[in-house]
Amino acid sequence: MDPTLPLPPSVARLLPDFDARRPAALARAVSIVENHRPGFDALLATLHPRLGHGRRIGITGPPGAGKSTLTMRLAAAYREAGLTVGVIAVDPTSPFTGGALLGDRIRMESVALDPGVFIRSMATRGSLGGLAAAAGEVADVLDAYGIDRILMETVGVGQSELDIARAADTSVVVLVPESGDSIQTLKAGLMEIADLFVVNKSDRPGADRLRHELEVMLGMRGGHALRNVPAHHGVDLGRAMTRDERLAMNPARAAREAAVHGAEDDRWTPPVLRAAASRNEGIPELLGALDRHFAYLEASGTLAGRRRSRIRDRVIAVVEDRVRRRLWDDAPTVEWLDAQLPALVAGTIHPFGVADALLARSGHLVTGSGT
Repeated sequence: MDPTLPLPPSVARLLPDFDARRPAALARAVSIVENHRPGFDALLATLHPRLGHGRRIGITGPPGAGKSTLTMRLAAAYREAGLTVGVIAVDPTSPFTGGALLGDRIRMESVALDPGVFIRSMATRGSLGGLAAAAGEVADVLDAYGIDRILMETVGVGQSELDIARAADTSVVVLVPESGDSIQTLKAGLMEIADLFVVNKSDRPGADRLRHELEVMLGMRGGHALRNVPAHHGVDLGRAMTRDERLAMNPARAAREAAVHGAEDDRWTPPVLRAAASRNEGIPELLGALDRHFAYLEASGTLAGRRRSRIRDRVIAVVEDRVRRRLWDDAPTVEWLDAQLPALVAGTIHPFGVADALLARSGHLVTGSGT
């Protein structure tokens, strides 16, 4: 297989400026990839060997949780540490107009003019997982450019946050008190994708309760609770309980200690952090937790596994996109399908048979063989 694709002249002329780390070249490269302009795939193929430098941090949660403010504070803190930052902020697309507000640059005004921060707002364009289909490709461009931290802020959409978990090295779920988030955390999808929880707006009533409920659920899920509870028959009541036995009786505390010190089986237990991003509170603790999680990913080999899975998912996505385009951009195939509709409506044939017949007659489009 040839690892390269021919670059259109306009894209080839862009690369020297991109290699020289000129911001205008980065912005143009991002636009080419985001909008799938001619040569976008060749550009990504050229940049692919450079991937692996930037840490990708996904930030998700329900609307109104303060994700943009938290992202802005993280970007500012990373800049103070001398690191470059890329922000991919994804807003929901209107199902009626197809538009999106894309106001993140306004909300992140304090860092938007920093030459070490690159911000790109994108629309979900119908993606159920809260990420635009091109967001991962844009992250690749930022990574290849040499950006140190890539923050991917996405709209929260209930149980469909798997996209952010696949696209990021570390996934941060931001929740707020008094908005029913404790019920949302019961959803398995949300609990499973989080590497870190942040209870934002923690100066509001209910923040401590939400944090405690999260830690209880994490303790129960991680098996920290009840594992070392002494049996009630034949217990020596004169003996003091061991530390493990005391923790077993308090799953929230067990989860908190496992998050700080590491579980006995070396599994990662998500910490539940307090923050008030609007007041710049809790950011150092979040930075420390992000560094601890990345160190865990590297030491455990999980980072390499996640990145392999991400590349595999990318190949599958490219194949699905190309198959869809080759089939449905072919006018005879669409005409043949339309001709089957009367029999489908009448019930004399069924969709599965039509699908098989369509692949049999148009399979050459998928493989690129034949005429």
